Amino acid sequence: MTETAAPARTDQPDASGALRQGRSRFGAEARQTTFALLLVLPVVALIMGLVAYPFLFSIWISFTDRVIGGGGNFIGFDNFRFLAGSSLFSAAIRNTITIVVVTGVLKLVIGLGLALIVHQKIPARGFLRAFLMLPWAMPAFVAFLTWRVLYQPIGGGFNLILTQTGLYPHIVDWLGQRSTAMPSVIVASVWRGFPFWFISILAALQSIPRDLYEAARVDGATLWQQFWTVTVPGIKQVVIVTTLLSSIWTANAFEHVWLLTQGGPSDATMVFPVLAYLGMQTQRIGEAAAVSVAMLPVLVILVLVATTLLQRDDDR
Repeated sequence: MTETAAPARTDQPDASGALRQGRSRFGAEARQTTFALLLVLPVVALIMGLVAYPFLFSIWISFTDRVIGGGGNFIGFDNFRFLAGSSLFSAAIRNTITIVVVTGVLKLVIGLGLALIVHQKIPARGFLRAFLMLPWAMPAFVAFLTWRVLYQPIGGGFNLILTQTGLYPHIVDWLGQRSTAMPSVIVASVWRGFPFWFISILAALQSIPRDLYEAARVDGATLWQQFWTVTVPGIKQVVIVTTLLSSIWTANAFEHVWLLTQGGPSDATMVFPVLAYLGMQTQRIGEAAAVSVAMLPVLVILVLVATTLLQRDDDR
């Protein structure tokens, strides 16, 4: 009687089954990716329509002689050459840089100082925090019209205080003199913008662990040393981002100069946005677009510097 050997069992997986599982998995991932792209597509289309197209179109217009109500011909860099020889454009560069730098420094100092005070355990801290946010919450149109009333030579609040108290007996035309117009615009802009710095730095201060201050006190660090070794590193990244955003907003801001001085007297407070608006009023869209495009390299440099500093901190 012969015995037939049973077929040997194998533990090797079925190759065709593994292939089918791989195809099924790949198909599921492809469907998920396609579905995700379909969800994102409306947002991408909206951004392209509202941001990318106007941005690229304005760059194209800056190289043409287009006017309102008519077409335009490509003229190369003629608009930029015209701006380079314009005294108003030179004044706009100088004044824009002045306003951005001076207001940035003042808003940083005021915002940091107030944030350090409110961060302490003081009475009515919540009320003070809300009160300091009022300039930022107020509409810019209302805020700067209020400042314009305060700056009025006849009946203005500042002149009334100076003359009634005897501090200065003469009427000062704050917005009508070259010597006082720019400082007046800067003061109003700082008042309007410091709450953004204040609340940003306060949020950064609240994220710093208390243990770091306690460890520094144990090591014998003074308050000044605690500020430089604990507080400054803790708020550094927030300050960089706030500086970037505030600089871009200030450079692009229109209402603070237009509502107070309209770029005058003469060109004492002329800035890029006001110069571009005046170009639109003269119906020369090409020149107005060239003014806006001329600001682009400066803003790109600001973004690159801020990004580099943030990346450097992340790599440490």
